[in-house]
Amino acid sequence: TQQGRVREKAYGKQKIYFADQEQLPAASDAELCGLDGQIAALSAKLQALQQSCRQMEAELKDLNSSMTTPEIAKELGELKKNCRSYTEKLEKIKSATNCVSPEEKEKVCSEQQLYCREWRRRKRMATELLDAILEGYPKSKKQFFEEVGIETDEDHNVRLPTAV
Repeated sequence: TQQGRVREKAYGKQKIYFADQEQLPAASDAELCGLDGQIAALSAKLQALQQSCRQMEAELKDLNSSMTTPEIAKELGELKKNCRSYTEKLEKIKSATNCVSPEEKEKVCSEQQLYCREWRRRKRMATELLDAILEGYPKSKKQFFEEVGIETDEDHNVRLPTAV
């Protein structure tokens, strides 16, 4: 400080020391423009390098998440084994002698439709009858069903099959 190379500033009990900038040579406008150009060039280079780094990190993440060659070979073996077993099942099904004829299938489908129609008809009749009883009943529908012991399709998660 005594030689004038370092300056001192006192803030209360604290003292701060810093280089005396008046002793440094002043930069000309041309030098400042040159430095600004260098800063801009280095900033562009930095952004390019950061972009390249992000791309490489993304590629590394993709490579790390993909399967390795031994894993792929193992998976391929399992898939081929499954394919063989499915092919064998398909051949068994194709060569089966106890196939259902189209006439038998049509008969079964028509019987199912008949039974579903009857189910709907009987359910509608029962619902109408219960609604008529419940008109004069003082308690709720749920309480009536519990007292009488009625179980509905909905209680057992049963639904009518959709029409084929």
